[in-house]
Amino acid sequence: MADAPRILAFAGSTRTDSYNKKLVKIAAAGARAAGAEVTYLDLRDFPLPLFDEDLEAAEGLPANARRLKDLLLAHQGFLIASPEYNSSISAVLKNAIDWTSRPAPGEAPLGAFAGRVAALMSASPGALGGLRGLVHVRAILGNIRVLVLPDQIAVPRAFEAFNADGALVDPAQQAAVEKLGSDVAHTLAKLYS
Repeated sequence: MADAPRILAFAGSTRTDSYNKKLVKIAAAGARAAGAEVTYLDLRDFPLPLFDEDLEAAEGLPANARRLKDLLLAHQGFLIASPEYNSSISAVLKNAIDWTSRPAPGEAPLGAFAGRVAALMSASPGALGGLRGLVHVRAILGNIRVLVLPDQIAVPRAFEAFNADGALVDPAQQAAVEKLGSDVAHTLAKLYS
């Protein structure tokens, strides 16, 4: 591919000290090391009302949804770290997907998602590391035509999994998360070469 793959990295959390923000930054470093151009975003910077078709009909797409959608459209791949809330996807991540999946005049259906490549990961204080929530994220993304890579990482006991610098304590786990990022970069390079 003539240009570096463009990958958007974000977590489905707005918490300042989110384990999932730390985790996705590790994957982003792996993607950068593989030659990708990576943009990290914090969903806290894109506050959105709850998705409501009446609101959409009255006011159109909220400005932050448009900004977020433009970022999704400008990237070919995604690195998504999703916390698990009550065995499922976080509300902030689901709401962001719902708003940015809305059609706009002149846009292809699901234009911000169709044909993109994604890798999923999670970190959780629980013993399963957020694994149950990733099942739902994978199903949602697959249904909106994102190619979700089969490998994923779920980091259990997240409260003791990270060093003070944000790296994972376990070097093998650190390497596996970095590999998720490089896998997205390499897959995009093959698809677009």
